[in-house]
Amino acid sequence: MRTQVAIIGAGPSGLLLGQLLTRAGIDNIILERKSGDYVLGRIRAGVLEQGMVDMMVEAGVSERLKAEGLVHDGFALAFNGRRHRIDLHGLTGGKTVTVYGQTEVTRDLMDARADAGAVTIYEADDVRVEGFDGDHPKVTFVQNGIAQTLDCDFIAGCDGFHGICRQSVPQNSITEFERVYPFGWLGVLADVPPAAHELVYANDQRGFALCSMRSSTRSRYYVQVSLDERVEDWSDDRFYDELRRRLPQDVADAVVTGPSIEKSIAPLRSFVAEPMRFGRLFLAGDASHIVPPTGAKGLNLAASDIRYLFDALREHYTEKSNAGIDGYSHKALSRIWKAERFSWWMTSMLHRFPSQSPFEQRMQLAELDYVASSVAASTSVAENYVGLPY
Repeated sequence: MRTQVAIIGAGPSGLLLGQLLTRAGIDNIILERKSGDYVLGRIRAGVLEQGMVDMMVEAGVSERLKAEGLVHDGFALAFNGRRHRIDLHGLTGGKTVTVYGQTEVTRDLMDARADAGAVTIYEADDVRVEGFDGDHPKVTFVQNGIAQTLDCDFIAGCDGFHGICRQSVPQNSITEFERVYPFGWLGVLADVPPAAHELVYANDQRGFALCSMRSSTRSRYYVQVSLDERVEDWSDDRFYDELRRRLPQDVADAVVTGPSIEKSIAPLRSFVAEPMRFGRLFLAGDASHIVPPTGAKGLNLAASDIRYLFDALREHYTEKSNAGIDGYSHKALSRIWKAERFSWWMTSMLHRFPSQSPFEQRMQLAELDYVASSVAASTSVAENYVGLPY
């Protein structure tokens, strides 16, 4: 088998890259170790920056997003029993975010790929990337018990934090930076109307809470928990009681309870591996970086990687220039570290840390009060939240 770009991973980043390449006439094949149903079953992010929305339009997969996505002009920070609204639209010259679940993004991209007749190989076992430090990279894998080889020009590693691509890079060629947080998010998905029409991020003595949504009838709620908690110990009633304790009274009163359709605990970490290019192998998305979900940056950072990588590959094939390829890692990492900073700052400001002193708690509240009282500070939050320019 042969293709121009071999993409490892059929998550949103791999599918988005594949869709853009296909529309540009650049041949690509996606390899995924899980089944398509498994990929669609993953419950993840749901707040899209304007830049990612624009890329979905460019990729020709925005029809359902435009019809069903919820455009948000702002969000709220809650602390000391009050709410401060960050006016995204007003503070950024008209920019917004759109609430549209990652599962729906994935479904739209899968459908478009099928319509285009592009090849995706699911349940590919024992995937290995080889020869990327030379001129003839290849991917070997096993499908239905038969060993196969895929020759290609380039390999795009979109296979996530635990994927094979980053693991295949020699250890002395890559540097990893990591911060593991001493807590997680217990999340519940339920078919109930949201407590507020915009997201509410709450700092409370009992810990962080977030009121989010996937649609006007499906809510996504989170509470901060210690890492030794077990999902099995949290009934729906216990979860909703704890959520309401951490919210301003008006928001708590608006919480509609209902049976959870998904419940899980996600640990939080900040992680960056650099560089992101190794000869003819590129890392993108979670294969190269992880952010805490506090700033809604994970899926959006993956999209910005794909923006830079697609532009670089298109330039290579249509203009016979490698300038974009040579600059990919530097350009992507510049934006990644700024998003890492914002997510780290939001996480540090809104959560309770086990070793936190009363002084440090007062500093959190002072920071929140400053954001609420300063147009300049609110503007900084807004421009980071809607997404820095590509």
